[in-house]
Amino acid sequence: MDKKKKKIFIILGIVLIAVIALGVILRFYTPTIILNNTNIISISDNNTNINGQNSYNQMSTKNTQVLLKTSSGDIVIELYADKAPITVKNFLSYVDDGSYDGTVFHRVIDGFMVQGGGFDKSGKQLDTRASIELESDNGLKNEEGTLAMARTSEPDSATNQFFINTADNVFLDNGYRDDGYAVFAKVVKGMDVVKNIEGVQTTTKNGMGDWPVEDVVIISAERI
Repeated sequence: MDKKKKKIFIILGIVLIAVIALGVILRFYTPTIILNNTNIISISDNNTNINGQNSYNQMSTKNTQVLLKTSSGDIVIELYADKAPITVKNFLSYVDDGSYDGTVFHRVIDGFMVQGGGFDKSGKQLDTRASIELESDNGLKNEEGTLAMARTSEPDSATNQFFINTADNVFLDNGYRDDGYAVFAKVVKGMDVVKNIEGVQTTTKNGMGDWPVEDVVIISAERI
């Protein structure tokens, strides 16, 4: 074999070794790319978001979670302060000062939602803080298992009452028929409890329909 051919074989051997080495590296390190509807959320090797935010459907240790202990069982919700900062801050203010403790789910509609946070067992409406700005245009949808703030016909009127969607209620989303309702959290554990609450028998109490015959009490609400 002449020197020219020998040199070519050496070069080919080096290239082959380089290709094999690259394949081994790629096999053991493949970046994960997580997408949402509009942009790249994360590029990492362990699903840890580079900007501290997670896609809508993921549980994240970065996001605050709240445990709602109810007379029907425990419900754990995850809050999305990155999407609804005003709403989350408002909700946590009621959690932290114990305002939700002893309140009831006073409005329960099968196939729609369960609503609570504003009344005690006697039907007395509780005092609230000032109403907050509506954050319904945040990209989060009123899908089954999500939480949104209840309000009057005025957009910026939400205070302490919230509801858990028990169905995909697209008509509550921003822009569908009006300003919509601000989603700020999602049930990450205890959706079976929510569905059980949804199915309770209801009546009319103090002039309000859809009130559970047997009170469904929020015993306590606390960060976890």
